[in-house]
Amino acid sequence: MVFQIGSALLDACVLSALEEEPLYGYALTQKVKSVVDISESTLYPVLRRLTKDGLLSTYDQPFNGRNRRYYVLTDYGKSQLIFLRNEWISYKERLDGILINKEAKIKACPHAMSSSMDSDFASQNKEDLG
Repeated sequence: MVFQIGSALLDACVLSALEEEPLYGYALTQKVKSVVDISESTLYPVLRRLTKDGLLSTYDQPFNGRNRRYYVLTDYGKSQLIFLRNEWISYKERLDGILINKEAKIKACPHAMSSSMDSDFASQNKEDLG
């Protein structure tokens, strides 16, 4: 994926993944990784920070002779998720106003960008920004 994910959006993805039920670390990372290109080594510090900040709580449960650490959304985490979702909706609407309105013009273009061009584009933009 060419788009980078910021920490607030990653937080929203983690909190949302836990909305329906508590998940143990590996299951949670797999759920988040299914929609966001992120490594487990990046996600575990996020889980520790969200726990430290009171958005998540944890409990351990034995499984096959080992403990699994489960992450649970706290009431504060639920309210933060609502806030982040509202922010996302507003942000997405503004982005859609620029990106989607130009989509028709892009579709009319006979030359589609290949995946190698996507990565070249991302690399070039990363250099321009950084």
